[in-house]
Amino acid sequence: MTEVKVAVVSGATSGIGRATAIGLGKAGYRVAILGRREAELNETATLAGARYSGVCDVTDPAAVHRYFSDVRSKLGRIDVVFNNAGKFMPQASFGDTDITSWQDMVNVNLNGAFYVAREAFRAMRDQSPQGGRIINNGSISAYVPRPGAAAYTATKHAITGLTKAISLDGRAFSIACGQIDIGNTATDMTSKMTTGSLQANGTMMPEPTFDVKHVVDAVLYMAGLPLEANVQFMTVMASSMPYIGRG
Repeated sequence: MTEVKVAVVSGATSGIGRATAIGLGKAGYRVAILGRREAELNETATLAGARYSGVCDVTDPAAVHRYFSDVRSKLGRIDVVFNNAGKFMPQASFGDTDITSWQDMVNVNLNGAFYVAREAFRAMRDQSPQGGRIINNGSISAYVPRPGAAAYTATKHAITGLTKAISLDGRAFSIACGQIDIGNTATDMTSKMTTGSLQANGTMMPEPTFDVKHVVDAVLYMAGLPLEANVQFMTVMASSMPYIGRG
């Protein structure tokens, strides 16, 4: 009998992370979740039927290490990690980008993603049978920027490099790594886009969104592949959003 796979979701307190944790639970995975906000994390744990839930700040490498150690101790192994935790900051022209805000964005979106992926990689390398899959949450901004979003854009471009590096180094250990780039899914983060977002020509324009369930379906597809196959990059977006031709 094949053992049920263990899937870890970071940033699981709301939005895409919560929806994906619930979707993985419904699909039969043993789900482990992490996030900073305890009350919201507990709510997700209930909705997803999570087997393990831990408050964890991804910017703290020691805390991330403890979390992954606890998951392995309690659930035995780690098969899939959705490396999802991230944040956005208010728009500001490049010359007005606040240094503290820049550092905070790098700490969460890049350093945090590295700490989670590193612990996932080490767990998958060292377990038996060896291997697993890491799915990094990139963004449309991993390819093209929005106006006034230098810090977010830089960190998401960096995630693409991180994904490629993990894919290359993971080959020897049956570790697959892919990236999902999501455009304007309907969550709290994108709620204002339907009333107007700043465009490259300086105008404000409403942008279409799409149901988060399509993101969940995409992650489930990526997670469900055998380790000899991989989705390296997948873009899921509203069909008419201003991405192709942005700028």
